[in-house]
Amino acid sequence: MTTVVPAGLWSWRTARRHPLGTICAGYLVLLVAALAAAPLIAPHDPLAQDLGHALAGPGSTYWLGTDQLGRDVTSRLLYGGRSALMDVVTAVVTALAVGVPLGLVGGYLGGWVDRVIMRVADLIFAIPGIIVLLMVVAIFPGNNTIAMITLGLLHTPGIARVVRGSTIAGRGELFVRAAVLSGLRTPAILRRHLLPSLAGPIIVQASLFAAAALVVESGLSFLGLLRPDSAGPTWGNLVTQAANVSGQNPWLLVPTGGIVALTVVAFSLLGDAIRDATIGRSAPPVPLRSAPRRRGGTDVAAAAPGAGVLDVRGLTVSLHRGGTDTTVVSDVSFRLGSGECIGIVGESGCGKSTTIRAILGLLPAGGKVTAGAVLFDGADLTRLSERELSRRRGAGIALVSQDPLNGLDPVYTVGSQLREAIRRHTRMTRAQADERAIELLRMVRFPDPGAVLPRRAHELSGGMAQRVGIALALAANPKVLIADEPTSALDVTVQAEILALLRELRERLGMAVILVTHDWGVLADICDRTLVMYAGQIVETGTIEQVYRRPAHPYSDALLASYPGLATVGRPLPTIAGNVPQPGRWPAGCHFGSRCRYAGDECHAGDVSLVAVAADHAARCLHTDALLEAR
Repeated sequence: MTTVVPAGLWSWRTARRHPLGTICAGYLVLLVAALAAAPLIAPHDPLAQDLGHALAGPGSTYWLGTDQLGRDVTSRLLYGGRSALMDVVTAVVTALAVGVPLGLVGGYLGGWVDRVIMRVADLIFAIPGIIVLLMVVAIFPGNNTIAMITLGLLHTPGIARVVRGSTIAGRGELFVRAAVLSGLRTPAILRRHLLPSLAGPIIVQASLFAAAALVVESGLSFLGLLRPDSAGPTWGNLVTQAANVSGQNPWLLVPTGGIVALTVVAFSLLGDAIRDATIGRSAPPVPLRSAPRRRGGTDVAAAAPGAGVLDVRGLTVSLHRGGTDTTVVSDVSFRLGSGECIGIVGESGCGKSTTIRAILGLLPAGGKVTAGAVLFDGADLTRLSERELSRRRGAGIALVSQDPLNGLDPVYTVGSQLREAIRRHTRMTRAQADERAIELLRMVRFPDPGAVLPRRAHELSGGMAQRVGIALALAANPKVLIADEPTSALDVTVQAEILALLRELRERLGMAVILVTHDWGVLADICDRTLVMYAGQIVETGTIEQVYRRPAHPYSDALLASYPGLATVGRPLPTIAGNVPQPGRWPAGCHFGSRCRYAGDECHAGDVSLVAVAADHAARCLHTDALLEAR
């Protein structure tokens, strides 16, 4: 996806890299200015005849000569250009007004909406456009507006396809996911976050279509199918008149045909230059979108009084892979108390992030919750509509992502994004939202919040961007903050600052926190309890001290042994042989069995359940006693 900041789309540096595009843009600006000022700068009345100077060549009186009736060519080109460019604008605006929304909606929502839009687009593509256009011109002779609207509608599928493709790529950007998690509704996300980031591709398409529309408009005028000359000059009928007298005065074809050709080339080259200038502004993202809400699965009653702020019960998630639904998370259950911090740890591919996305309702395309429930504020989040779920994102549950810079929209300033998140969930005025934004930035330890508000993402360091991300997450005073590896992209010093900040905010605001991490040191620093995940299951749960001092599952024991912070100086760092099995290839019985030194035939005989080892401590293992004895 090409990310473009409109204010800097054609900077001085870009102009130096693309001089031809700059020349074309300058020409078009001067042309539009001249056409707009035609009544002021045209040397003669475009309809005034001077038969004594018919077919005169260029001179001081008639700068570009005259036509067969002695009318001034310069004045007629200026007035004719106003009609031609107005027709082009009509066609381009029509194509954009219909094509851009259809492409945005189809690309973002996907599913049957996308299929319907694309099938209609295919149908329009199959219709011979020139035949339709000629029919419209025949039914409405001389009506330029209807003809150009028809031309714009015929080009709508092309615009929609380009916008759809860019939207599919862009919907996975972290700043779009952050907007979803802040509780913004789909129209606001499309309008404020996705549409500005598509400025480059849209402008390119508009420029290239403008060139094509000018050719069509001039061609129809040349054939006499649009506005007649008696109603005023157009560039097309000027070329027709010049062609009729080319044997007597071939010069007339130069200014009349030349300005059409030059303008078409300028539109085309400008589109190419904008495309080249915007390529590579951002790396291709991984597409991600909300999955359809589940309607089946296990029925679970609403949370009972006194239950945790978040209660996950038997959560099972599947993804559509290779034509079948594959379970990627199996029977995950835990309860998060008010003000508590739980850490989720495990190797990559164990299901940590998928569990978080299922809680937030942000599973990848084809993902769905097949069993269990996520109880929050007395409701099962897995059964809510997208509209109901968006009310709880940001205000109820907020997310801090692991990539702070990509989590911010590059188009908008920090202040604009904070203000949007604040006003989405409160009834504050703009001034009150600005004050709240400064308060939030001060809360996340910015010494000069006012200096941060006008900055954009590229003007922030990784640590600053992460603090801004935390401020955005806190904008609506959430009850639960999910931090998905919030320090993995930061250096050691900044990591410590972010962890200290999270610890302080948790104590100050009384939020419950879920921390996803690979780092046992981070867990020990901030968490009360930990969930150890392996191959889609929770294999051990307990307090930090219990799991650290007496790990009851061989996987937890192996992870701790391989953690550099607990290594013995002078001894090789142990590793875990093998890899995490892919979903769909999990071993029968214990998922860790193929890598476990304690595993026996009994471990593969059937499913292994979580068994209590001590108060608040449980493990999914048949050999817990042997492990504890060995330690």
